[in-house]
Amino acid sequence: MPMAALRLLLLALAVACCAVAEPPQQERSALRAFLAGTPHERALAWNASTPACAWVGVTCDAANATVVALRLPGVGLIGRVPQGTLGALRGLRVLSLRSNRLFGDVPGDLFSLPDLRSLFLQGNLFSGSVPPDVAKLTALQHLALSHNNLTGAIPFALNGLANLRSLRLDGNRFSGSLPSLTLPLLEDFNVSYNQLNGSIPASLARFPPESFAGNLQLCGKPLSRPCEPFFPSPAGAPTPTDGRGSGGGSVPVSEKKKKKLSGAAVAAIAVGGGAAALLALVLLVVCTAASRRRAANGEVGKKAAARGLTPPSTASGELGEVTSSTSKEIALAAAAATAERSRLVFVGKGAAYSFDLEELLRASAEVLGKGSVGTSYKAVLEEGATVVVKRLKEVAASRREFSAHLDSLGKVDHRNLLPVRGYYFSKDEKLLVCDYLPAGSLSATLHGSRGNGRRTMDWDARMRAALSAARGVAHLHAAHSLAHGNLKSSNLLLRPDPDAAALSDYCLHQLFAPLSARPNAGGYRAPELVDARRPTFKSDVYSLGVLFLELLTGKSPGNASVDGDGAVDLPRWVQSVVREEWTAEVFDVELVRLGGSAEEEMVALLQVAMACVATAPDARPDTADVVKMIEEIGSGHGRTTTEESEDRSRGTPPAGTTP
Repeated sequence: MPMAALRLLLLALAVACCAVAEPPQQERSALRAFLAGTPHERALAWNASTPACAWVGVTCDAANATVVALRLPGVGLIGRVPQGTLGALRGLRVLSLRSNRLFGDVPGDLFSLPDLRSLFLQGNLFSGSVPPDVAKLTALQHLALSHNNLTGAIPFALNGLANLRSLRLDGNRFSGSLPSLTLPLLEDFNVSYNQLNGSIPASLARFPPESFAGNLQLCGKPLSRPCEPFFPSPAGAPTPTDGRGSGGGSVPVSEKKKKKLSGAAVAAIAVGGGAAALLALVLLVVCTAASRRRAANGEVGKKAAARGLTPPSTASGELGEVTSSTSKEIALAAAAATAERSRLVFVGKGAAYSFDLEELLRASAEVLGKGSVGTSYKAVLEEGATVVVKRLKEVAASRREFSAHLDSLGKVDHRNLLPVRGYYFSKDEKLLVCDYLPAGSLSATLHGSRGNGRRTMDWDARMRAALSAARGVAHLHAAHSLAHGNLKSSNLLLRPDPDAAALSDYCLHQLFAPLSARPNAGGYRAPELVDARRPTFKSDVYSLGVLFLELLTGKSPGNASVDGDGAVDLPRWVQSVVREEWTAEVFDVELVRLGGSAEEEMVALLQVAMACVATAPDARPDTADVVKMIEEIGSGHGRTTTEESEDRSRGTPPAGTTP
């Protein structure tokens, strides 16, 4: 073969090899789209004329057939990562974008990469939460999200990463409690300098204290801060207190003195005492009945002896059988009473929960707030579920009344009413269990948004909150003939769906003593309502009106003032301003600053609110009319109608989830 022909053949083979060795056009296009959509300070020389496998930071497999690694640390990338770009690199195993200035949510398409083993995004400005979709990265071994602005809870879904060896979440703003992570291969773990609280799960206690530093509300091993129970333990199962129960072996007296009783031990003592008292009462009744039976049998015996007959009570073995049967009945009654006293009762869709009282006592918790009916705690259970436990105070209802009322509230099902999931009743403790909504209350959002960098609540969000509250109360009135009795902004809990805000603490008034000396519900109580235990539909309407005024003015009820002459209730303040024809002065300055064309709607809602807070109860509209008026105000802005709301209310989130 001539030399020239041989050279041409070799050149053709080289070109063919290069064509085969280039990654798919889809991956090349995805890389170029990523770079084009992400501003960068350094030129990366990703030229169209150069093979993608030769680009800066790009690594391909041995055959140059697919991109397996993209490493661009500290190259000055700025902005959001374009969706639909990096997720197209289906063979990617390593992604490192650390030490740049990327912001926004962590790109969702990254969680669909089946072979990704290392994800390094630390040292950026990413915000938002870590979605549960992270569990899709089943091959992931190293996850570094430290030193960003990530918020929310650390997802329990991380348990799905069975191959994970390193998890770095330090230097963010994660909140809530630590989930129990059971990752057998995990060697490097750090959640320091976040805003976490509660107890450290036993599965994570093997890591050094430095892994948890900077979280002032974390407690338990390996930290030196012990955890305290969040409420005195209700009755539980009896437990021997001298160490000689099941398992044998007594505890020395000196050691017993050093140990503090746990919540479960206190509960055990309480139930043991209650069971003993019940047992004594049953024995007393049985003994009295037996004494009367013996007296009656004595009379029968005398008469039988006179006739030469054998009295029935002294027939062979019969008395022993009666005594044995009675003992069994006593034991069964005592056991049933003990079980009843230590049992959480779930109602409605709360049956989907799978925890008991003992698990609730072990939960890590934080105080959410103290209200007129009791203290609310956020409790995080060991399996990851989060609930709210409300510890009721001054309850006057009997066990039967309490149970019957809570059973009926468990049947209330509407998306603008927070469902009651369960309850507990004992002599010393009355507890209520509800879902936890992480978005918080209207009060916290409305009044906590000034001066601390949080986003102002816009007009559309306020209108939807007003409509949600009105629909919730209207459902209680129409479907259940119940008055809410405790309407206020701290009892309106927000959800991601702005039309699904839910009222809590409803219809609890009849559990408390009449004429109980309770505060005026922070300025929400109708003037004619003397006894808080007897609210009416019209007093609910008054409270709704105050809530609307709070949304319009941005002022907390009871903290308004007239010319600085001291605090008056909000309706009086608004009336005084409107009377002087300064209507524009009523509205929240934050709403005015946001601008927009909502002024007509604001004036219309103000008129509805003033009708609701009329002094004469009969002059106030019914809640159904209030709902219609608000729907008419917002009909031009895509807000749902009552019919649409009722259709969607059938989809109340199941128990154990965080809607």
